[in-house]
Amino acid sequence: MNRKALACLLLAAAVLSACGGGGDDDKTSDEATSPTDPATVTGDITVLTNRTDLVTDGTMKKYADTFKQKYPKVNVKFEALTDYEGEVKIRMNTSNYGDVLLIPAAVSKTDYPKFFAPLGTEADLSTKYVFTARSAIGGKLYGLASFGSANGFVYNKDVWKQAGITDWPTTPDQFVADLKAIKSKTTSIPYYTNYKDGWPLSSWQSVLGSVSCDPKANDNLASTKDPWAPGSDLNVGDGLLYNIVHEKLSESDPTTTNWEDSKNQIATGKIATMWLGSWAISQMQAAATTAGKDPSTIGFMPFPVQVNGKFCPVINPDYVYAVNLHSKQKAAARAWIDWTLNESGYAETAKAVSAKKGAPLPAELQPLTDSGATLIELSQAKFGEVNDIDNASEVGLNKPDYRQHLVDVARGAADGDLNTVFAEIGKKWVTAAKDAGAGS
Repeated sequence: MNRKALACLLLAAAVLSACGGGGDDDKTSDEATSPTDPATVTGDITVLTNRTDLVTDGTMKKYADTFKQKYPKVNVKFEALTDYEGEVKIRMNTSNYGDVLLIPAAVSKTDYPKFFAPLGTEADLSTKYVFTARSAIGGKLYGLASFGSANGFVYNKDVWKQAGITDWPTTPDQFVADLKAIKSKTTSIPYYTNYKDGWPLSSWQSVLGSVSCDPKANDNLASTKDPWAPGSDLNVGDGLLYNIVHEKLSESDPTTTNWEDSKNQIATGKIATMWLGSWAISQMQAAATTAGKDPSTIGFMPFPVQVNGKFCPVINPDYVYAVNLHSKQKAAARAWIDWTLNESGYAETAKAVSAKKGAPLPAELQPLTDSGATLIELSQAKFGEVNDIDNASEVGLNKPDYRQHLVDVARGAADGDLNTVFAEIGKKWVTAAKDAGAGS
């Protein structure tokens, strides 16, 4: 999941703008409909994935073997990409980007029909799945969420108790004070940024909505004049990250962090806290079991802001599955997506929020509901507009770059302060929004 150089990403973005979905010779508008008879579905399909760990340890092969029991004439091959975003964006200059893939964040929603086969109508599929609005264009759906996650802090409960903390903090200042207590009373690193891998820093974007408890928080970015204005969701979220690092409550050298190793470190109490989606709980619990520790020591807490006395954790869709528009095996590709969402148990194993409408929340999120938290799903009505402004501004709300810069400024490795960072990215956003006819 490591990110490559910014130049590569800029090249990839340019490639996407120029390619229009690959060569026209292979282009087809055939819908990737759900097959009704597994015995008639044939073909070899390639599934692109960012889960290098699950391919390496054989987990994905086990899923494919189980899938084959239902679809005996379909062979599934996986391509696990470490720099998923960067590599897939470049491959999308051709027609060779797998049969099933996760839609890269940089692809403009308006371009979905150029790259992906429609899966059916939004009206129909929204009765079966959640998070459908993000991938709907003109009444057709071009992607289905792999799963959803509640967003918050994964933490080692034993370490927090050792520091004398038994209640979740309810303000950013209290959260910082709690991390200071952990630093002074334990040997643990209070907070771990996972700066080097980069992508975990992107998850701080998921603070959006939790501060205001507003389901339209993402839609509002399409018209706001300053997403980082004092008191705004992004100001409060990014401000907390800055203060954690500035107060030296994170690892001493963020350039040497390691995602895979961080799982073991939080499981064994060497790290106290990380901001991630609830999907990470199962990975940290597995690391605890491997280390001979009690997996129940891994806890999950919401962002430290309450509205009307209640936390407001946001449930967001993770990556969205799509079928390559140029795939010659659309029926087999769609069969894989349907089976993964409905029969594989993948979301349940990951302790994630199922994309299936009406599915129960995982037990690991029970403390949130017990606390009376208001779980909110962000409206995606203006997802395309926001995504286009973000790409044009080169801020990268869902990319690690600007938050890596934020960390660098906070630790003194780059010039400026919190206000200069906010002013810089705010100016970029406003300029792009005006060019797009928004924010006026």
